[in-house]
Amino acid sequence: MLPLDNKRWGELRHCYGPAADTPTLLRALDLPAGPDLSPDAEPWFSLWSSLCHQGDAYTASYAAVPHIVRIGLATTAPIDFSFYQLPASIEIARMTGRGPEIPADLEEAYHHAIASMTDCVSLHRHETWSRSMLLSAGAAQAVAKGHIDIAEALLNLDDDIIARINNFDFD
Repeated sequence: MLPLDNKRWGELRHCYGPAADTPTLLRALDLPAGPDLSPDAEPWFSLWSSLCHQGDAYTASYAAVPHIVRIGLATTAPIDFSFYQLPASIEIARMTGRGPEIPADLEEAYHHAIASMTDCVSLHRHETWSRSMLLSAGAAQAVAKGHIDIAEALLNLDDDIIARINNFDFD
């Protein structure tokens, strides 16, 4: 895992250019905070905006995922659904050609973090989950097991699509 104080972050890229600001955002995730229902809550808003902008991933995205998963695994308090959804979305982007190759020095930690998302879901399984949390946790497990299409489908579900599926309304 790339240490947060490593100068390499400045060489990695996110949507807005060099990712030297990403470690500060990741450090903010380490502060105690539960689920936040506000879509513009920090640091999640900036992490999403820079690391998975409009469904695209970047080299900094791959370096950030191990830290996000590590924090989710270390936190015993309820966590935000973005601890699952952002890593799952980055892996979906990578596997569907919307991200660059993983740099060789980041590859092992990245793949280990993706596989560890099932452990994170298991750790937090007794918490009360919103619909967003349930779908994100399911997508995280699907990604960890290599089912990218199912993960993407789970993240695309909304109330209208769920109702149409339940009513067999496929027109």
